Amino acid sequence: MNAPIIAGCSDGSCVIWDFETRGIAKVLRDKECVAAITSVCWSKYGHRILVSAADKSLTLWDVLKGEKITRIVLQQTPLQARLHPGSSTPSLCLACPLSSAPMIVDLSTGSTSILPIAVPDVANGIAPSSRNKYSDGTPPFTPTAACFNKYGDLVYVGNSKGEILVIDHKSNQIRALVPVSGAAVIKNIVFSRNGQYLLTNSNDRTIRIYDNLLPLKNGLEALVDIEKGIAEPNGIEKMKMVGSKCLALFREFQDSITKMHWKAPCFSGDGEWVIAGSASKGEHKIYIWDRAGYLVKILEGPKEALIDLAWHPVHPIIVSVSLTGWVYIWAKDYTENWSAFAPDFKELEENEEYVEREDEFDLNTETEKVKESNINEDEEVDIVAVDKDAFSDSDMSQEELCFLPAIPCPDVPERQGKCVGSSSKLMDRNHSGSPLSEEAMQNGQAANHASSPLEEDTGGTRLKRKRKPSEKGLELQAEKVRKPLKSSGRSSKVKSKSMADQDMSNGVYGDDISDEYQ
Repeated sequence: MNAPIIAGCSDGSCVIWDFETRGIAKVLRDKECVAAITSVCWSKYGHRILVSAADKSLTLWDVLKGEKITRIVLQQTPLQARLHPGSSTPSLCLACPLSSAPMIVDLSTGSTSILPIAVPDVANGIAPSSRNKYSDGTPPFTPTAACFNKYGDLVYVGNSKGEILVIDHKSNQIRALVPVSGAAVIKNIVFSRNGQYLLTNSNDRTIRIYDNLLPLKNGLEALVDIEKGIAEPNGIEKMKMVGSKCLALFREFQDSITKMHWKAPCFSGDGEWVIAGSASKGEHKIYIWDRAGYLVKILEGPKEALIDLAWHPVHPIIVSVSLTGWVYIWAKDYTENWSAFAPDFKELEENEEYVEREDEFDLNTETEKVKESNINEDEEVDIVAVDKDAFSDSDMSQEELCFLPAIPCPDVPERQGKCVGSSSKLMDRNHSGSPLSEEAMQNGQAANHASSPLEEDTGGTRLKRKRKPSEKGLELQAEKVRKPLKSSGRSSKVKSKSMADQDMSNGVYGDDISDEYQ
């Protein structure tokens, strides 16, 4: 299964599309959840999906079986939820609520652990800034962004003071602090798939890229060693010194002309590109930069606000979601190159006059020597095995979910019912509504009229079905002109009708019948 797409709907269901067939592979629907979906997250190997909804719930699904594993209801609405990336069957997730600090949720027990979002300088007796708390001491209302590192031993939190906090979520301690220039509220924070770069989107309309200086594996142990090597007393200054050895500013992205805000920035699958959507109302624009900071492309979509973005883990394909609920897939437009199939094929921009050689079409007795192929024709070709496309990690310890059986949807029975109903109405109309059918019944010919929908009394039906008359039909018409019928009254109508039936069977339809027998 080539990296399927999953989207959450406003009715609480989730739809999984197969990327190759563009068809629906599976629908995840929970009867307990009827609220809009706020975020979806695949597990490391694609076997599970975590879904957060507006009814404050977190639901973990088994993708292959399509069954719900567990469901937990929080005290706040989670705007985003991410599974722990270090486990194939994760039981921990990171949730970022709307009006509460980020928390670690144990999906197996339902317990939660609130993460710190500010550094109180206890040594100097300075309390946290008042803008981080309400008057009653509750957590801040500003949503706080957070994400796991590559293997999930550290959590990186971007707070409203413009700081990046590196937190050990097991001990719930802040290990390092990285101040962001401008001290603006951090709205988004995300790691690249390879774990080498960290991206932040601040309220000062600037996207910043940081180099991750810690090792990808055992980052917490390396962080502890850095702390031991610094002789400064514990406090904010020591955390800042440790933070300078964790992250280094690499690049900044901003629109210096319009100074627009950005939505849903993220990396490409290989971390070489950065994309972000315009936060302007009524715009569906996607900006693409290379990692060096140059704006490469601007993709312009419909006049609908953009709310989310995602990049395919392997291919250069982007998926965007609009405010109206449409999902758009952006891919490169490839041009056909026939020279790849025939090396001696030459593409022409315009017509050219070609003069053939004198011996071009002569039969050559000596054939050119064909290079011997190294392909073993007797070797069996494996058409069952699936090539591994490293969607998750290069050090995979478990097989990824590559096949998702899809059950074809049955035909809708309502259509058949409508067709039966319409045909019965036609038959009823033939029996009751038409005086011609009444007369025909008196003459014993009602069965023929009711059996064919073409014999309906309304002339509009016959006018719609215009066909070219056959040769036999033209001959019959000529005979009728030479030998006009001499009949009147009711019997003439019946006879005309029966002859019309005979002409229909011979291929005379439409205006020919209407003009002759009316």
